[in-house]
Amino acid sequence: MKIICIGRNYAEHIRELNNEVPDEPVIFIKPDSALLRNNAPFFLPEFSNDVHHEVELVIKINKLGKHIPLSFARDYYSEIALGIDFTARDLQTKLKEKSLPWEKAKGFDHSAVISKFMPLDHFGFSQKDSIKSLNFSLQKNNVTVQQGNTDFMINNIDEIISHVSQYFTLKIGDYIFTGTPAGVGKVSPNDHLTGFIEDTEMFSFGVK
Repeated sequence: MKIICIGRNYAEHIRELNNEVPDEPVIFIKPDSALLRNNAPFFLPEFSNDVHHEVELVIKINKLGKHIPLSFARDYYSEIALGIDFTARDLQTKLKEKSLPWEKAKGFDHSAVISKFMPLDHFGFSQKDSIKSLNFSLQKNNVTVQQGNTDFMINNIDEIISHVSQYFTLKIGDYIFTGTPAGVGKVSPNDHLTGFIEDTEMFSFGVK
C-alpha cells in the first residue's frame, strides 16, 4: 500500500507559502508508518517546533491500473476520506534551502492522519460522477481554520489519478492525498482537530 500525496494543488495555499504554481502535479510519497487512524492522538515529534496541519481529501484506489486515460480515471475509486498531511515546516524549510529532499518533514511517523472512508454516494455522487463542488473543512479548537472545495483544485481528482499512474502503478488499497487549501497553521499541545466533508464529521482527535 502506498500513500501518494499531491502538493500545491490550491492556488491560495501556493500564495500563502510563496511558492510557484507548478506546471504539473507535485508528487511525494509517505511510508505506511505515517498513518494515524481511528482518532488516535497525534504526538508532536521532538525534532520540530513548527508542525502544521494540512487538511486534504483522500481517495482509495479500488483496482489495479497504470497509464490510466483521464476518461477512465473515475473507475478507480468509489470511496473518499479526509486526512491531514502533517508537515514539520521548520525542518522542511531547512531541507529546501539546501536543495535536499524533504521526506523527513513530511513522512515522519503518524504524519498522515486518515479518517474512515465513506462511499461517494453518501455525498450524492453516482459511480459515474466525477467529484465536483465537494466542501471540506478543518476546525482547531472549534474554530474553522481551513475550508476547501474540489472546484478550486488546480488538478482535479481524475486528473491526479491519470497523471500519477503514468509514473507509479496504482494498486488496490493505495491512498492519494489530493492537496490542501489555504489556512495551514501550527498545532500545539492540547489542540483538538475536527474534520468535515460537507456536514459529515470525519475525524476528531487531540494533539499531545
